[in-house]
Amino acid sequence: MKKIILICLFALSLFGSGIDWPHDYKKALAQAKQEHKILYVLLTSDNCRWCRKFENTTLQEDVIKEKLAKNFIVVHISRDRDFVPKYFETTPVPRHYFVEGNGKIVFESLGHRGVECFETFMDTALEEHEDKVSK
Repeated sequence: MKKIILICLFALSLFGSGIDWPHDYKKALAQAKQEHKILYVLLTSDNCRWCRKFENTTLQEDVIKEKLAKNFIVVHISRDRDFVPKYFETTPVPRHYFVEGNGKIVFESLGHRGVECFETFMDTALEEHEDKVSK
């Protein structure tokens, strides 16, 4: 019962964010490749309080939601329930990966981040991606 409640709370926190958070990494990667966008991977665990804090604070901010929706394909991976590519670290969490459509990691970070810091991460990933595209 406790597990069901945790999963429901987890789902509500993500669905309340206004962003569709699929859990299929391979499908999201293919979409990123097709749309020539970067894939943002949020890697969490079901019982991580810092993951929930990140989801319930930073990911709730309009500036973050808008930038994610406009510039990235997003996917949420729970290390407890979903397929995790072998080249992703799974501890500790939350982890943030920005991945090109070919699967190459452009930028990665670890931990709960506030709005300004996370926005800087997104900008860095976009700059790295633009540098590679323009070459």
